[in-house]
Amino acid sequence: MAKVFKVTPKRVKKVNGTVLTPEMSITVTTLQHTNDPFYNGAKEIKEAYLRLYRFDYQKACCSKNDFNFVKLD
Repeated sequence: MAKVFKVTPKRVKKVNGTVLTPEMSITVTTLQHTNDPFYNGAKEIKEAYLRLYRFDYQKACCSKNDFNFVKLD
């Protein structure tokens, strides 16, 4: 059973020529049953940010602590 999460950055982050702002929220669906969208190296989150905002999650050295996430029903 897949789960849906809304992921929102906590603050503005400028690293390695990339900018992440709190307005850049995304909705991701995980492929496995989990309570944490970052469980598998944030694979779905990386893909969504690259597709929607052309933001490279890895290049910006992001971590779970940079984001708030809420499980949607």
